[in-house]
Amino acid sequence: MTKQKIVVKVGTSSLTQPTTGQLALSTIAMLVETLTRLRSSGHGVVLVTSGAVGVGCGRLGLKSRPQTMALKQAVAAVGQGRLMRTYDDFFTSLQQPIAQVLLSRRDFVQRSCYVNAYATFKELLKLGVIPVVNENDTVGVEELKFGDNDTLSALVASLIEADWLFLLTDVDRLYSADPRQVPDAEPITLVNSIEHLAELQIQTGDSGSQWGTGGMVTKIAAARIATSAGVRTVITEGRRPETIEKILQGELLGTQFEPQPRTDKARKRWIAHSLVPAGKLYLDSGAVTAICQGGKSLLAAGVTEIEGDFNSSEAVQLCNSSGVEIARGLVNYSSAELRQIRGCKSEEIPTILGYAGAETIVHRDNLVLSN
Repeated sequence: MTKQKIVVKVGTSSLTQPTTGQLALSTIAMLVETLTRLRSSGHGVVLVTSGAVGVGCGRLGLKSRPQTMALKQAVAAVGQGRLMRTYDDFFTSLQQPIAQVLLSRRDFVQRSCYVNAYATFKELLKLGVIPVVNENDTVGVEELKFGDNDTLSALVASLIEADWLFLLTDVDRLYSADPRQVPDAEPITLVNSIEHLAELQIQTGDSGSQWGTGGMVTKIAAARIATSAGVRTVITEGRRPETIEKILQGELLGTQFEPQPRTDKARKRWIAHSLVPAGKLYLDSGAVTAICQGGKSLLAAGVTEIEGDFNSSEAVQLCNSSGVEIARGLVNYSSAELRQIRGCKSEEIPTILGYAGAETIVHRDNLVLSN
């Protein structure tokens, strides 16, 4: 196998016993052995782990997952240390160093934090360390939360320019419906594009296990993020982590999502995959053609409607007249300013606003076409 960068996300349903929420130590041991072998073979390996809240619930004797943010954060604080100690004990027995990396959405939204996170991962992998990543549940605020570690793992895979993202879950692959409820559900081995799933009429459901927050919906959403960043994504069974090695050796196990061509510019990957759009700009047909076919910047004359409240330098979606996103980028004006200058020529902007701003609404260097 060629040396590759691999991100593995393991869910609460794989890490804990379904009835008690206690850690499934045999599964964790197999996972640690698998990742250590991959690291010893020269691969760069990152583990994104759920389980802090589930382990905290087990530690405190709670019978169900907390519903309030404050209680969830408190329980996560209890579970995080125990979860990391378990990982450290297992990895240490194999002489494999690990590092805890706690991330929040802010680390991806703010450019300086994003660059720093990239540099940290790069150095850890160079040192032969396996970063163990989790969302910073203890202090995260609702508007800056990922919501699930599937999304977090996809963003990490995009950040480090990974070759593979493995989403380990409680089924062996994606099916046309939940095989636990529909016995004749059809297995799906290969997905050429996320749009392909719509043709297959997949019934994904929308919830995870009793102790977790993910479900197949979040995994497909993560696959969309990762594959659009050029990362091959696999959904496979968490109770059999050794499957990862078999897939890397060419076996057609799990469900594999084909990656799209990767953009070379790190800044554009950041805009496309890490930022949460704060609003929408609707464009006329001329602007859509200029952006999509001519590689041009967006000018005020092409903006027909503004949706949302945002400041300059925030990310927005650029949509055609039907509301379909054709690109996204960083705006040079706030929503209030844009409502004054939309549809106007660039030379009219200083007169309307009373000061000379940027000639473009979104410069082409800060603009990424949607796939």
